[in-house]
Amino acid sequence: MIPMPDSASAASGLSIQLVLERPGFQLDMAFALPASGITALFGASGSGKTTALRVLAGLEPRARGRICVQGEVWQDSAQRIFKPVHQRALGYVFQEASLFEHLNVQGNLQYGFRRTPAAERSQNWDDTLELLGIGHLLGRWPHELSGGERQRVAIARALASSPRLLLLDEPLAALDRARKAEILPYLERLQQQLALPVILVTHAIDEVVRLADRVVFMQAGRAAPVVSLQHALAQPDSPLFDDHGPVSVLQGALQPADSDGLSAFVHGTLCVRLSLPPGTAASATRLRVLARDVSLATQQPQRLSILNQLPVTITALHPHAGGRVTVVCQLEDGQTLLAEITRYSCETLALQPGQAVWALVKSVALMD
Repeated sequence: MIPMPDSASAASGLSIQLVLERPGFQLDMAFALPASGITALFGASGSGKTTALRVLAGLEPRARGRICVQGEVWQDSAQRIFKPVHQRALGYVFQEASLFEHLNVQGNLQYGFRRTPAAERSQNWDDTLELLGIGHLLGRWPHELSGGERQRVAIARALASSPRLLLLDEPLAALDRARKAEILPYLERLQQQLALPVILVTHAIDEVVRLADRVVFMQAGRAAPVVSLQHALAQPDSPLFDDHGPVSVLQGALQPADSDGLSAFVHGTLCVRLSLPPGTAASATRLRVLARDVSLATQQPQRLSILNQLPVTITALHPHAGGRVTVVCQLEDGQTLLAEITRYSCETLALQPGQAVWALVKSVALMD
């Protein structure tokens, strides 16, 4: 079994150390999470992601180990403690929204609220409606809802029971592109506003990059240690990189457009200027930068059309096959920015760790 991580934050969040053995498969996971934020379980099909959620929910009684959520022990094999699923204060949302077809939206939500005594409720009715944007749907029946609306109602019903842990099992997998775009902003609200741990199972890289605070990579039933999203993306061979290659995700706040029509994305001393379509809401908190869209210069260029010329310090160089090098840089605000250049350029500029250079960012994308 993986050794249990030592984390003081887990006392108010989630700590888990469990093994589940099946013929030809073993799930082995141990991690600790703080009391809020979204943790993505990421891995290929068959890596054990959904099984991990089932273990947390109490749907796999053969699992051995310990689960403690916000100070309450749900399972401890050594002490012969095992709370069944109906005694675990959790919300569970599946790929397909499992709504009660004989109840309208209000009835589905009331079912969740009635499961929790009034004195133990941490989730307010009006707050839940506002968080998921479903107040106007209360009188509708499930068959009258779009796929995105059904999932929002399913999440709201899960929250209505005031859970201590929210489990999301690929909630966007069954949605088309338009419905997925519709629900993503509401999932971002969960990440920003909910004071409880959320575990998101997904194999979609864009969902991890946009929503997660932390990542647990899973492979063949084994869970790797929890890492921050920034740490996961700072690895040149990260499983989160797709056909676009290495990518950086910068945290910050989008400011309104200035008199030149440019908006500033700000975090501490970091300021990235970008041109946005009129009417873009100033709500984005993440900026996506492809490493291939970042060039490096040993001196700040003059009279250049590239708006964003950022001072950085090189922290690592990672050569790749094909004559490419991923350069790991640290911005002044402490965030990581990756640049992908040719080996020839790297050698010509004599780049090395510790060197101060300028990063020329040719293109960025708001994650909104």
